[in-house]
Amino acid sequence: MTVQKKYMGAILAAGYGTRMAPFGETIPKAALPIGNRALIEYQIGQMRDLGITEIVVLIGHRGYQITKILGDGEKLGVNLHYVEQTEMAGIAHALGRLEPVLTRPFLLMLGDIFFLPHDLKDMMRVMETEQCQGVLAAKIEADPAAIRKNFAILQDSDGRVRRVIEKPRHAQNNLKGVGLYLFDPVIFDAVRRTPRTAMRNEYELTESIQVMIDDDHHVRVSDCIEDDINLTFPADLLRCNLIVAARRGQHNIIDPTARLHPDAVLDHAIIGRKAVIDRAINVRRSVILEGAVVSSRQDIDGFVVSSTQMVDCRADLAEWSVGSGT
Repeated sequence: MTVQKKYMGAILAAGYGTRMAPFGETIPKAALPIGNRALIEYQIGQMRDLGITEIVVLIGHRGYQITKILGDGEKLGVNLHYVEQTEMAGIAHALGRLEPVLTRPFLLMLGDIFFLPHDLKDMMRVMETEQCQGVLAAKIEADPAAIRKNFAILQDSDGRVRRVIEKPRHAQNNLKGVGLYLFDPVIFDAVRRTPRTAMRNEYELTESIQVMIDDDHHVRVSDCIEDDINLTFPADLLRCNLIVAARRGQHNIIDPTARLHPDAVLDHAIIGRKAVIDRAINVRRSVILEGAVVSSRQDIDGFVVSSTQMVDCRADLAEWSVGSGT
């Protein structure tokens, strides 16, 4: 059976993006632009490159913007189906909405995470070689604080996953879960039996995975992720854009419909569709979103600019190396 027919894809893109304010209020996080393409387009492209062309997208907050960008998927070489979520009660609850349409093993991505993979095909190799019911993509993480923000994965001596711990207080190893999964539909048996957690009073997917493991289903790990960035704050959006520009080998990314003052100087700038810079200023390490008009007489460095607001991200830039894209 071909990959296309064996596996489906699923993207959870219904979140509100409260901490991405002011941008999350008007743009779904999955539609935020990275290198002038929506985040979700990268995820669909990664699935398509694996041979997965039947993809289900869960939409919610301003979901019409996502459907407007993606349409039926034809221009991206895939076939898209949409399911709407009206209640936000955790990732497991969101996944449960897709049970009627996910009838085969499926690759699941969280729609607010930008993935930089080593080799996503390894997830399928693990699933098929080990004959397991779940594969958790992971990153070898040197920073324990990063694991505490995500979830820890504990394995036995044979490499089977025995515990998954959401936002652990103490990281017991360097294996971090990243919000990318390959599941057999048996996961839905566990989703239906997932309790609300005391931590956030939500139905957490890590709890569903633990139920699955406790039912003696075989779950393993694929160390296939080089980096993952959860688009939580505006600075995360800026970082993703700078990484994409660096990896493309482009000093700047400028949409052809943008209008720039002839004496404006750009340095690691990403300029969106119909954006305008109407003064002779320097724009450095910044993202100018679609339709934004920059009329400032002062240079801009380390900002994300929309049509209504400028967000200063300079405090975060000190932690990154633009040249390396990290």
